[in-house]
Amino acid sequence: MPDSAAIELPAHVPVMVLPGAMLVPQALLPLYIFEPRYRAMLAHCLAGSRMFCVAMVKMGVEEVSSPKDFFQVAGCGLIRACVGREDGTSNLILQGLARVRFTGFSQVEPFRIAAIARIEDTEGQSIEAEALGAKVVELCQRFKEKGLEMPEQLDTFLAHLTDPGMVADLVAHKYIGNPFQRQKLLEEANVPARLRLLIRFLGAALA
Repeated sequence: MPDSAAIELPAHVPVMVLPGAMLVPQALLPLYIFEPRYRAMLAHCLAGSRMFCVAMVKMGVEEVSSPKDFFQVAGCGLIRACVGREDGTSNLILQGLARVRFTGFSQVEPFRIAAIARIEDTEGQSIEAEALGAKVVELCQRFKEKGLEMPEQLDTFLAHLTDPGMVADLVAHKYIGNPFQRQKLLEEANVPARLRLLIRFLGAALA
């Protein structure tokens, strides 16, 4: 997998706000772009850094009118593939690069552009993180025993277990269906704490 930590992020990035959807570092998110504002956003991205953020709408919010209506920690991603259609809509694949926090908005219309600060993992190479990562791999094997196969790329990556934080993110993307649980995992920068939270969520899913 590419070293997304080595990719420099712009200071300002467009933001797509969606209900129930979020972007985890390293994960691939397919998106269908059809709203006029997001068509404009996509054109802006393709002409520039090819990056934008996906932020999730908060629980109970029916119409987003201000930043308080969506989470301020989001995933920033890179457009890996984009297919435009004759009707102006597009299908694209966005690859998560980093978790970021919005620090302000320089534009609201026709689409939002946010100032972002990258959130770095902490204690990612600690002995505790490695031990918890091994526990996550063990739980993934139990999912496999239940007939829920992992993508080959993830299976191979877990076998080497070189980055516990990345393991947490990819496993959460695959096995945690509740978007608000995934948001909690996204917001946790401390890798051992993220892994403990993931283990709790995985255990509940296996129960």
